[in-house]
This record gives sequence, C-alpha cells and structure tokens, in this order.
Amino acid sequence: MSLKRSTVKALLASQELDREVLVKGWVRTRRGNKYVQFIAVNDGSILHNIQVVADAEKFPEEDLKDVTTGCCVAIRGKLVASQGKGQTVEIQAAEVTVLGKSDPEAYPLQKKATSLEHLREIAHLRPRTNTFGAVLRVRHALAFAIHDYFNKNGFFYVHTPIITGSDAEGAGQMFRVTTLPPEHPPRTADGSVDYSEDFFGKQTNLTVSGQLEGELTALALGSVYTFGPTFRAENSNTARHLAEFWMVEPEVAFNELEENMDLAEDFLQSLVKYALEHCADDLAFLNEQYDKELLGRLHFVVDNAFQRLTYTEAVEILKAAKQKFEFPVDWGTDLQSEHERYLVEKHFKKPVILTNYPKEIKAFYMKLDEDGRTVRAMDVLFPGIGEIIGGSQREEDYTKLTTRMAEMHVPTDELDWYLDTRRFGTAPHAGFGLGFERLVLFVTGMSNIRDVIPFPRYPKNAAF
Repeated sequence: MSLKRSTVKALLASQELDREVLVKGWVRTRRGNKYVQFIAVNDGSILHNIQVVADAEKFPEEDLKDVTTGCCVAIRGKLVASQGKGQTVEIQAAEVTVLGKSDPEAYPLQKKATSLEHLREIAHLRPRTNTFGAVLRVRHALAFAIHDYFNKNGFFYVHTPIITGSDAEGAGQMFRVTTLPPEHPPRTADGSVDYSEDFFGKQTNLTVSGQLEGELTALALGSVYTFGPTFRAENSNTARHLAEFWMVEPEVAFNELEENMDLAEDFLQSLVKYALEHCADDLAFLNEQYDKELLGRLHFVVDNAFQRLTYTEAVEILKAAKQKFEFPVDWGTDLQSEHERYLVEKHFKKPVILTNYPKEIKAFYMKLDEDGRTVRAMDVLFPGIGEIIGGSQREEDYTKLTTRMAEMHVPTDELDWYLDTRRFGTAPHAGFGLGFERLVLFVTGMSNIRDVIPFPRYPKNAAF
C-alpha cells in the first residue's frame, strides 16, 4: 500500500513520531553546509513550514541541485522530534523528488522584502507568500463561518441571478451584458440599439445586489441569505473599492429595524470570534507584520456592545466635536469615513450603528419613518474602516413604495414583479448587505481591498 501524503499542518500537530511520512509542497528556502542540508517546505495548509533534514552522505550536492527556492518537491522520510529551535518536529529525509523545477534566478518571490504593490502585478504567484497565504486562509474561514452562522440560525441560502434587467441600487453604474456585435448592432426605426435582438430580448447587466430577489424569497421562506459576486462599474481607484466583489445579504420576513440591528451585531461578532479562534497563527503573523493594533481592534468588536443612535444625533455630535474635519457636516449630507471613524474611535470607543437617515440619501426601497423626512436605514460602523454593513427595514406598503419610486425616477414597469410582493400578502421585513471584502479587510488588517481578493478587478485592470 502506497504511503499517503500528509499536510504540513497535520505533521506539525502530530504527536506520533518515528514513523514514515510523505509530504509534498514548495521549497521556501534551502541552507546548510557540507554535512547537512535544511529544506523548508510549505504546502499552503498552514503558515509555518516544516523543516526537512537531508544528510550529505545520503544526498550529495549533485542530487539536490534542483532543490531551489520555488521548486515543488515530494519528500519521504521519518518524522522525528526536532533537534533545533523554532519547530517541534522535522523530517529526516530518505527520498527527495523534484516534481517541478524552478529557476532560482528568475523566480519572482525571493526572500528579500517585496512590496504589496509589486505583488499585485504577479497576483498569480502571490498566494505562495506568507502574507497572501494567511489572507486567503482567513478569507476561507470567514466564508465558512458565514454559511455556518446562517445555517445554525435557520436561514436558507438562496442563489440570486448574476445577470439582471434591473438596477437594485438605482445608481446606474452597471456593466452591460450583451451578445450583439459591437461594430454594427441592430437598430430600431429611431436609430437606437434594438435590444429585442439581444440574447435575452432586452437590455441586461451584471448585478449590483441580490437584495431584491432576496426579498422575494424571504417573503416565502422567512429567513434567507445570498452570498455571491456583485459588480459596480464605478470608476474609483481608492483602497476601499473593487469592480467585482462578493456580497452577503440576509433578508428576514417580519423583522423590523430593531431586529435587523440585533442580527447584524450578533452576526459580525460571531464572525470575528470565529476568526480569532480558528486563524490564530495567521492573525498573529498579520498583526506582527502589517498592523500592530489588529488583534486589539478585533477584540474591540467582540468585547463591546454596539452603540446605537440616529443619524440626527450623530450629526449633532459631529458638529460639536473639537476635531476639524476635511468634509463639513450638515443634516442631509452623507457622512464620510472620517466622520464615521470619529464616532467609533474617538467619541463612543465602540462599534456604532447609525439609524434613520434622511430619505434623500438612501435607496427607494427603505421604509419611510412617520416624520416623512427619514427612513429606517442602518449602517454599522467599525474602527479603522467606517461603514461595514448597510441595511434597512424595507417599505412594505405598496402606495408608499410606488410614490418613492416615482420621486426617485425608478421605473415601476421594470420592477412590476418586485411590487407584486407588496400586492399579494405583504409583510414587514428587513435586511442588510455586508461587503465580504470589507470584512476580510477589517479582519486581516490589510490596508488595500485589492489585497484581500485573489484576483482583483478595478479600473484598467482585469489581469489573470
């Protein structure tokens, strides 16, 4: 029976020593002298490498000439207690096979420091670095924790369309999907493009949100969530924006604003707790290498109840603040990241949920408050990042919803299917959206959102 491969993670945790093992992975470093060679091997299963000891009598230099940084190896040997510092176990090599050679001079990931900006240019190789291995393992853990949380709390996972004929946000920043020839598309009598000849028989785009479809299923299944890719054709080159990103959007029938806030707070705290418990080594590495305050911020979110206040109250606090802001604050303006962070980091010193925003700066589907000026919106604000969740109680009243749509020039004919949920058995309901990359950015302490998704899409970049 052939020997089964063990992961580096399993071997480093093993208490069963003096046994034959097989490990496969990529060489991080090789060092040594004329008596012995030390090969550090990593297979991505954990941050740490396993040390392989190759005795020179058994492995002369000629046999190891292709064992260079970046090459892929299979190593068979005995797992023993380590004689050196830094690791508890090591492998005494009996057989070293090079599965894939690597030119050590041309290999882009040398031991010297490499900037994150440069690594974006070689995003196909950056997962092999300690940094991006850590980030991607944390990203996986958070994705798993999201599904686990909702499953345990009675939610159903709904797959909403990536291709849509409606603009859920009403911002118009959407990527068009078409099979019409770009040079000579069919035209109508008035000269405009004839989308009736297109694949779907109408103009379609990549989705900006799964919320509207989420509402439809929540009003049948009770508690649902979507978790999928979304697309914004926003020409923004900031460290907080991507053109393609993943959104988590729960929607719950019969929930109102208070229950929506309860859900968001419990959800976020659960996710951060999961990362702290299951990604300790990776988070410790990121804390040491990139952000010395990272672990403190994560515990800050877990250990503090979120402060809740209205937008109006927040504006009064900001206007009275002694701190000078770059952007002025007045009732009716959208708050900037500097305002949100002041509330969280300086004033309350805890995460904040702001509610009841002016209706003019929020989407058409948000429920109107009794004052007619504000809507039952909620934004969750985190330290270092500002808004991490945006949500609301939805307007369930047909007349009020269609009135708001008319005011905001949202075409009712395109959303007639959405209005049916208000015609037939309407109910109070609420939900929110969590930008998944914003969450990963917060939990990893990275400074640019392009570094928390494997292959980022942003203006003028769609490589790999």
